Amino acid sequence: MEHKFTNRLIDTTSPYLLQHAHNPVNWNPWGPEALRLAAEENKPIFLSIGYAACHWCHVMEHESFEDEEVARFLNEHFVPVKVDREERPDLDEIYMNATMLYTRGHGGWPMSVWLTPDGKPFFAGTYFPREDYSGQPGFMSVLERLAGLWREKAGDLVNDATQVAGILANFHKPAKGEMVSRKAISEAARQMLQAYDPRHGGVGSGSNKFPPSMSMELLLREHRNGGGPQMLEAVELTLEKMASGGIYDHLGGGIHRYSTDSQWLVPHFEKMLYDQALVSAIYLDGYLVSGKKLFSEAARGIFEYVMSNLQSEEGGIYSTEDADSEGMEGKFYIWTLEQVQEALGKQEARLFASYYDVTGQGNWNHPGDAHVPSGPKNILRILQPLEAVARQHSIDPQELRRRLAAARRKLCAVREKRVRPGLDDKILAAWNGLMIASLVKGAAVLEEPEYRRAAVRAAEFVLARMQKDGRLLRSYRGGVANLTAYIDDYAFFIDGLTGLFELTGDLRWLAEAERLTDSATEHYWDPEQGGFFFTADDHEKLLVRSKLANDNAIPSGNSVMVSNLLRLHLLLGRNDLRDKAAEILSLFSASAAQSSFGHERLLCGLEAWHDGFREIAIVGESQDPKTQALLRTVSGAFVPNKVVALLDPSAPDAPERMARIPLLADKQLLDGKPTAYVCRNYACQLPTSDPQALARQLATAS
Repeated sequence: MEHKFTNRLIDTTSPYLLQHAHNPVNWNPWGPEALRLAAEENKPIFLSIGYAACHWCHVMEHESFEDEEVARFLNEHFVPVKVDREERPDLDEIYMNATMLYTRGHGGWPMSVWLTPDGKPFFAGTYFPREDYSGQPGFMSVLERLAGLWREKAGDLVNDATQVAGILANFHKPAKGEMVSRKAISEAARQMLQAYDPRHGGVGSGSNKFPPSMSMELLLREHRNGGGPQMLEAVELTLEKMASGGIYDHLGGGIHRYSTDSQWLVPHFEKMLYDQALVSAIYLDGYLVSGKKLFSEAARGIFEYVMSNLQSEEGGIYSTEDADSEGMEGKFYIWTLEQVQEALGKQEARLFASYYDVTGQGNWNHPGDAHVPSGPKNILRILQPLEAVARQHSIDPQELRRRLAAARRKLCAVREKRVRPGLDDKILAAWNGLMIASLVKGAAVLEEPEYRRAAVRAAEFVLARMQKDGRLLRSYRGGVANLTAYIDDYAFFIDGLTGLFELTGDLRWLAEAERLTDSATEHYWDPEQGGFFFTADDHEKLLVRSKLANDNAIPSGNSVMVSNLLRLHLLLGRNDLRDKAAEILSLFSASAAQSSFGHERLLCGLEAWHDGFREIAIVGESQDPKTQALLRTVSGAFVPNKVVALLDPSAPDAPERMARIPLLADKQLLDGKPTAYVCRNYACQLPTSDPQALARQLATAS
């Protein structure tokens, strides 16, 4: 296909940037060339930040960036720069803070920021329609106004931008203090619980509900420590409503990014890898605590989706599937009653429609616009228990379950003939680390070797293809790995590697986790105040070198590193790692206790510090059924703060393992049988070969 226009984004690898490579806008990727051009021509920079699965990014592109009149004005008066926020979270974080300042707290994507030639922001917003609308200025009006101001009052704009840059520099300067008490965690969890919707679950009762994975983790931990049944009830209700709602893909598995309504019916349809990782992990925890099969089935559905649709042939896992197909949001996922009847026949369609709330009138009362299909639309969801629907149709529940499964397979095959949403096939080290950690948990809890193989393949890919000179790289696509990693990449990947060691017993994963931890310490640790900077010591100089502990859509690198450091301290016997965890908690825990939402994973790390870990050694031949029974007992218990080490006395590396891992020192078989040791600070309870006795020790080891 011939294109009328091509700009400098054509030489990038990001799918998001390549989406804009044939705009008439003369886009530049972020870098010294764009900054030099702005300085030489004395033009302000128009910085547009988004991501490939962002619906409103597509809308703004179609309305403005593909419009030749808009492009001519933009090219004449500004230096346009386009950034993929998933590749450059450092830029996204800095300029999102600026956007929040200029809009009084209204951030989002696409992010639209106007900068001085040296990168300081003097105006910002998010999505702008092309023309003025309902009293709000359109994109052309904003461009004309800012171009005039730069022409007439550039000095004032530069002064304002310098002041804003100073504010941004002080945004994240935590002051080291005392680590807060264990009581503060319980209070934070109680406050968090008050924000949960008692009717539909999730946080708040209005629109835009995101899966609150990390806050549910804290509630489950607090429930385990005597926090009361309400905490478990809030988590169970949320997990049930999400699994039944339209946010969950009932045909293909996987979870959409968030719901636009309080009942989890209408999602923004993009599927982000980090959501698949975090949500599957909390479903596994919910299953361990409650035993509800619905939760394990939801986790399985997410894992199957990831392995079938996102894992590359090389092993790395892709980032995102878009919300849009054929220019319409959600078109791939929604159904009319007639489409269901055509695919299944009227009798089977009647059963399917009854269970999944498909009607002739539709259950999505969207008015319809250029970006959403019009007419009666149905998003699959479950409103009644299967047993109730079976009674309504005078059918055995097991028979209904079988027929619904067959119907889902048929409809899934029909859906696969539709135009699929776009795939963002870049591979990010951080998001792969999150998914590896969840796959490891799934392999253990659900006893699925396929999940283990998927996790191993992803880890091997990152180690083989996403490193340079022993240091991690952020992004990979099309045979090219680039961009120096951020602390998130290290933290999440180390977490996954440590989990792989605990699952497989293979020392190479522990060795890689230790090596990368030392590398992160060398290049990201703040020797003056403690804590990890977001960027490396040799990263390009930006307005701010942030040090963050805020948990947002994904946890912060510092939050995850707390857990990593504590686990590796116990597995390797390195007190320096424990000391670094203490420094992070001393730096950030006071603000975390004051603002529990936004610090959920950090509070989990603080809870782990105060409550300590269960150190579990399993001694026995790895393939012995009795060894496997002990491992299943460990995997089947909800013990969030634990480390696990396996010693096979017959393995050639057994002496090395005992010397390297203090927890395994002097551990032996009991009466020649596979044996479990449950310890605290290397002081162990009586060893046991009985899985039931082991379960009791795990349950009472708080």
